[in-house]
Amino acid sequence: MARMFWIATLLVGLASTADAVKASAAHPLESLAVTASSLGQKALDDPACFALLESLTTEIGQRLAGTEAHKRAVAWAEAKLKAGGFENVHSEPFTLPAWIRGAESAEIVGPVPQHLAITALGGSVATDASGIEAEIALFRTYAELLAAPPGSLAGKIAVVTQRMVRTQDGSGYGAANPIRRSGPSEAARRGAVAYLLRSLGTDSHRLPHTGALNYNDGTSRIPAAALANPDADQLERLAALGSVRVRLLLTPTVHENAPSWNVVGEVKGAERPDEIVLIGGHLDSWDLGTGATDDGAGIAIAFGAARLIAGLPKRPSRTIRLVLFGAEEMDFSGAAYAKAHEGEFGKIVVAGEADFGARTVYSVQLPLGAADSDFGLTLGRIIAPLGANLDRRPALSSGEDIRELQKAGVPVVSVHQDGLDYFDAHHTADDTLDKIDPKQLDQAVAVWSVFTYLAAATDVDFRSLTANAK
Repeated sequence: MARMFWIATLLVGLASTADAVKASAAHPLESLAVTASSLGQKALDDPACFALLESLTTEIGQRLAGTEAHKRAVAWAEAKLKAGGFENVHSEPFTLPAWIRGAESAEIVGPVPQHLAITALGGSVATDASGIEAEIALFRTYAELLAAPPGSLAGKIAVVTQRMVRTQDGSGYGAANPIRRSGPSEAARRGAVAYLLRSLGTDSHRLPHTGALNYNDGTSRIPAAALANPDADQLERLAALGSVRVRLLLTPTVHENAPSWNVVGEVKGAERPDEIVLIGGHLDSWDLGTGATDDGAGIAIAFGAARLIAGLPKRPSRTIRLVLFGAEEMDFSGAAYAKAHEGEFGKIVVAGEADFGARTVYSVQLPLGAADSDFGLTLGRIIAPLGANLDRRPALSSGEDIRELQKAGVPVVSVHQDGLDYFDAHHTADDTLDKIDPKQLDQAVAVWSVFTYLAAATDVDFRSLTANAK
């Protein structure tokens, strides 16, 4: 009887094992989900990411593209990737006109002389050696500037004091971005000799926010700078009382054909190494702070996710390519990368850039059609305990450095982090390591780890899912 019971038990066990094998074969995501979930949990207590960020901001500091500091950052990045177990570590060179900040100052000359806290916009031309002194024409909204007729600002310094709206998803920045990007050319088109704007920031500190501008062809290039928000308020109050004169001095220079690099490292795929899941952040930063949130945190997040996957006993099927872009702030590295990899667009399964600070991830958006797939449902189930959800709306973008790849048809992922206070320190001297909460940084790494692993370990075809959804 005991022998018969043992045989029956064995048969039941074999049947259960066979059923499990069949279930695993029928639902391969289930076994991969276990690994993905464990990666996410491991990331929540991984000190390596914050240590990397601490090293970058301490040993290198600011990393303005085209400078010696950025060159040191490239060497630092190569060494860190090699030590982290990445393969095919290399730097891909390109050139750019490197804009270098010089001396900058502004003051109210009358009616009440006082210093103004300003910083030049990236790409701004210089004033002459003695600066510019002129009456201001103040506009409380950008629309008011655009409504001003041609020639109406002749000989004046145009000032736009429109406030940026604080939002969790950063949409307030996107809405205000034309004020900085296009404002100088619009002011010049109306005859202005210089341009000042309220900083694109949500703080109330006397720390102005820099950022790039785009001069339009066919208009004069005039000096442009951002005012600290309290100083913009001060100009508003004074302008309401009467005429205000301001003196502005900016002395930036441009070094043509300066060298820069995109730094690359890979976790080679086991079965389909030619298929690529591309993730990254940008290595360059503005020169006012140490670039901790923008984008040292993004570098740490992408590095941390790929490094954890590289440490698994079994590599995923596809290659994970980590790209640390070299000149995002001045809009050069994404185009340089796309041009160098034109032949690979069809091999890139999905791409994403971490470039929104170090706060927690609250949602993930996938390419069109993927949210309701087995991949999307599995991802949503795994990231829920991490405090994030799957947003069923399709991803519309994934960082400036990914834009050219997206235009070429590469699917993108949008990983949304809490940005409610991101623009308090963004592009200012206050962008420093003390703004980073290691636990929140780890949560972002956890969500990126789960997505990256599942995309690399499965055979999900985002292009097909998108095509079927249209």
